[in-house]
Formats: sequence, structure tokens, C-alpha cells
Amino acid sequence: MTVATRKVVLRFPAEVADKPLIYYLVKDYDLMVNILKANINPHKQGTMIVELTGEALEAGLAFAASRGVAVQPLSEEIVRSEERCISCGACTAICPVGALYVERPEMTVAFDGQKCIVCQLCTRACPVRAMEVKF
Repeated sequence: MTVATRKVVLRFPAEVADKPLIYYLVKDYDLMVNILKANINPHKQGTMIVELTGEALEAGLAFAASRGVAVQPLSEEIVRSEERCISCGACTAICPVGALYVERPEMTVAFDGQKCIVCQLCTRACPVRAMEVKF
């Protein structure tokens, strides 16, 4: 069996937002869970963007779905226009995961798409609109 990795969006309805779903994914399905972004409120709807890794990835996702959690692939991505970017650094200050950073000593903005969680904060912060959402 091969170890699979996937970034997904988990949407929790109010009935299961306070249940230990992540605990079961780790314990019962031996999945490595990297929480990239989360907004979970007990007794209200919640959303998590996670990166899951493990041999039983599909079984773990099926378990989550069977508990009422909507599982969606993270199908959006952020792309950076090298031509438009003026390396002002406005996006680096707002990026919560460090996907945008200043390369030194050149002092140019660099983008690591693997770290990006598609929060879209950089698209709003960029004064020249060099950061765009691609579906």
C-alpha cells in the first residue's frame, strides 16, 4: 500500500462540530493530520482545511463523511504573476503560513505554493493584483 497525501476542506454541521473527529482519524486510521486553517465553534457549523497523510486516507475520509462531515478537495490555488509583482512585501506580512516570504539578499518576494492554504488574504493585500485565485 502507498502512503497518500491530500489537502481537503472539512465542513462540520452543528451536530458534529463538537465531536472528536480528528482524534478518530489519528487513532483509528493512523492518519497524520496537519491543520492548516480551522474555524470550529461548538454547536455551530465549522470548517477545517487539513492536509492528511496515511495509508488509510480514503477509509478515514469515508469515516468522516459517514459522520455527516462534508469532505471536499482543496480545489483552489493561489498563483503569483511574476510580471506584475513589484516585491513590495505587502503579501508577506499578511500570509499566515509563510508561503510568501522575502528572499534575501535579493529582497524579492518568493511564493511556496506547497505551503499555501488558499486563505486569499494575499489577493486583497497586493496593491498591483499580482496574486490571483485559480480554480
